[in-house]
Amino acid sequence: MALIDIQELTVKYRGRKQPILEDVNLSLYAGETVLLLGASGCGKSTLALTLNGLIPHESGIILRGRVHVNGLETQRESVARLAQEVGIVFQDPEAQFATLTVEDEIAFGLENLCVPVSEMDGRIEQALLSVGLPDHRQRPVDQLSGGEKQRIALASLLAMEPGVLVFDEPTANLDPVGTRNVFALLRQIKEQSAHTIILIEHKLDDLMDLVDRVVVLGRAGSIIADGTPRSVFYDSIETLQEYGVWVPQIALLAQRLRAQGVTLPHNPVTLAEAEQALRQSDFVIAAPSQSIPAIDEQVTQPAIEIRDLSLHHGARTILDHISLSVPQGDFLALVGANGAGKTTLAHHMMDIQHAPAGKVLLHGKEITRFSARELVHEVGYVFQNPEHQFITESVSDEIGYSLRVMGLSPDVVEARTSDLLERFGLTRLARANPFTLSHGEKRRLSVATVLAAGQRTLILDEPTFGQDQRNADALLDLLRSLHAEGHTIVAITHDMTLVAQHAQHVAVMSSGQLLFHGTPSGLFAQPDLLTRANLTPPPLALLSTRMGWPNLHTLDAIVSASQRPIIHNDPI
Repeated sequence: MALIDIQELTVKYRGRKQPILEDVNLSLYAGETVLLLGASGCGKSTLALTLNGLIPHESGIILRGRVHVNGLETQRESVARLAQEVGIVFQDPEAQFATLTVEDEIAFGLENLCVPVSEMDGRIEQALLSVGLPDHRQRPVDQLSGGEKQRIALASLLAMEPGVLVFDEPTANLDPVGTRNVFALLRQIKEQSAHTIILIEHKLDDLMDLVDRVVVLGRAGSIIADGTPRSVFYDSIETLQEYGVWVPQIALLAQRLRAQGVTLPHNPVTLAEAEQALRQSDFVIAAPSQSIPAIDEQVTQPAIEIRDLSLHHGARTILDHISLSVPQGDFLALVGANGAGKTTLAHHMMDIQHAPAGKVLLHGKEITRFSARELVHEVGYVFQNPEHQFITESVSDEIGYSLRVMGLSPDVVEARTSDLLERFGLTRLARANPFTLSHGEKRRLSVATVLAAGQRTLILDEPTFGQDQRNADALLDLLRSLHAEGHTIVAITHDMTLVAQHAQHVAVMSSGQLLFHGTPSGLFAQPDLLTRANLTPPPLALLSTRMGWPNLHTLDAIVSASQRPIIHNDPI
């Protein structure tokens, strides 16, 4: 029998005309690790919340259908009872913390389940051991790193001993090394227990060895693919791309190479399988250039210039003598581990945090000499948390707000708003309240509101966070076109594929220091530097290194190189 049985499920939210899920049928079995994919706003998180009863007991309305978990009908059981069956780790672990210390946080759930005090100590100790943090029992939760917070959120669930664990984009806020650590933890859980694991995630290449089954939701929760990773990502790849669903880079590479006539012996879904398939295939590649271009020292005035900027909070150093020049028309990726100082540095570029006189210049003028109105017309800033910049009650009003403040005519405001709604796939949500959107939809709206004003310099904090493949590509294509028109782009990101594909230059930060400023190729050629900064190359850059292809770090670069004069690449 299915552990989770969903029949004809239809769910909507108050204030929304259309259901978010409609007539969903799905059966999941004990011990499976299931990857749940779908475009932004298709209802993945909504489906997860029906499993532990938060829908309909706390939010949302089940119009029809049934959800059974381990024989329990979720509409008839309390959230407290269902918490013993299903535990959910959300994107932001802080959103589910209720106490001040690690021990109290884990005990909180046990107390709500009325677990005897005599059992609590053993459960807390075992839960911390399971997530690799046995010495963190007395640590304040606000002093944990992003990765540690995710582990404590998971420990809190493990202590309650649910049979089903749901992870809703658990690595969304983590740097590349933190992401790999979480996936390593999931591997341990999978190997050591019989948990049923449901993953909502789009960083696919690093987790494919974990996954037994892939379920893909289409519009309104319709299931458009269901099967093994190999079958879904090859037999249904065109459908997934049509719906804007993330696909592993390895599968995309295999698809593109086959289109070029390359014969692969099997369909790889992991990096190791791709390396094996390429070595056993008829694939040949031209020897790429070994040279790494230096930064083009432009004679023109920099768009942004940071001069020996430092910032201290008590004894803690946040920024340590940072000097950085961003040329006009540059596309700069600002990368580093969680807490490296990236966002703090970016806040100084926008004067959200005030720098001492002479430390930050914008277009050659000291930033403190700009009025707030002038600055908003010069630099647009997209925050990591979209909700922090919403100020109206509808999506269309949110986009049009800055245009009205600029004094543009109603006709111009309406035309620009309509264009941006269409460009960002938000037309059907024009009258919706911004706070009712999915995270991906909120991210698209936050970018659209900034682009409406047409500033020369754009700073984006994690621009692809929460986006599906289609909308991430559309956004990056838009940024590429703005860059081509002469706009200066600064993207704070953990997405190393974005860095490889789109950045002209990259600045690497660690513990408030600037470790590197150069090209992406120059960065990927320094593994020791990447390790020091808690970064990892994107999957295709790792594959290229294993295959001995210097400077081929993107899908387009590898495919293009395969069309050049043939030089055989002997196995290492």
